Amino acid sequence: MDVHSNMGSSFAIEARNLTITYGDGHQGVKQFSHGFHSNAVTAIIGPSGCGKSTVLRAFNRMNELIPNTRTEGEVWYQGRNIYDPSADPVEIRRHIGMVFQKPNPFPKSIYQNIAWAPKVHGYQGDLDELVETSLRKAALWDEVKDKLKKNALALSGGQQQRLCIARAIALQPDVILMDEPTSALDPIASSYIEDLITELQKDYTIIIVTHNMQQAGRISAYTVFMLMGELVEAGPTRQLFVSPKDERTERYLTGRFG
Repeated sequence: MDVHSNMGSSFAIEARNLTITYGDGHQGVKQFSHGFHSNAVTAIIGPSGCGKSTVLRAFNRMNELIPNTRTEGEVWYQGRNIYDPSADPVEIRRHIGMVFQKPNPFPKSIYQNIAWAPKVHGYQGDLDELVETSLRKAALWDEVKDKLKKNALALSGGQQQRLCIARAIALQPDVILMDEPTSALDPIASSYIEDLITELQKDYTIIIVTHNMQQAGRISAYTVFMLMGELVEAGPTRQLFVSPKDERTERYLTGRFG
């Protein structure tokens, strides 16, 4: 595939005219175009049902796992369109990891949770080292290093979510997508995850969907505001929160709708 000459060099991922239609004809996302900066946290905010998670899932082709969902437009990553017929979705998901709303560890040991996918992908290095490094990066190693053989489901919710982040890290991705990663957690576990996200952006590009505007304000450098499947406004978080250009953004941020 040709490297696309217009690709913004500071963008890790760039969506162009992304339109996603469900089987019933409903357009979940309409003509979404935006570039996401490398090694930064970008938050996608907006009311429920505005298309935030659908956009996020488009960045590693997860929407095609939903029957009768049609994706039009392009998503550029490392100089290629991931929707090109020659692109391999499994390979894309290795480079663009995903952490879901509810922690979803495999019902296996903590060790196997981290080691399983790299093994499947033919990882040739030292698995013990990879497991330790991934757990350290997810700020979980000290809590679990003596129970690696224990079932991951015995961990607390916050620990399970950090394990899921470690599992994503183990595949050595460039981008980590997070779909409301703290909404199922208590405030203390949530603040652990927020600190972790801030730390991880040194090594990864992070795109997070959140319904929590305070959270977006705390952890993101950039914010994208969506409404009814469309991108309304995007920019540096501070600028967008303090002086939004679009009246709908202001109304949402001040709680007057949504």
